[in-house]
Amino acid sequence: MAYDEGLAQRVRDIMIDEPGLVEKKMFGGVGFMLDGNMACGVNKEDLIVRVGPENYGQAVIQPHTRPFDITGRPMKGWVMVAPAGVAADEDLQGWVQRGINFARTLPPK
Repeated sequence: MAYDEGLAQRVRDIMIDEPGLVEKKMFGGVGFMLDGNMACGVNKEDLIVRVGPENYGQAVIQPHTRPFDITGRPMKGWVMVAPAGVAADEDLQGWVQRGINFARTLPPK
């Protein structure tokens, strides 16, 4: 399984009206970019969320989260959320919004 298409579709449905949205295949999954900055993505069955360095400590201690590490080197400011953490639409919406909020703090690329 490359990535969970059902989860990716749920993310698309949330982000569909975001200005500057581009979907891009990456890291064996799919990333959702806003004005060239990644907000979130799907890798295998996990949601990847870019929360930023300031929000990382609080985000990584939430249930069903862990550092984003698919290469042996964790990426700072990013978390992976297991399926149980995004099973409810409300939870997925919250995580995707965190990614959107951080991406919108960055200058367009």
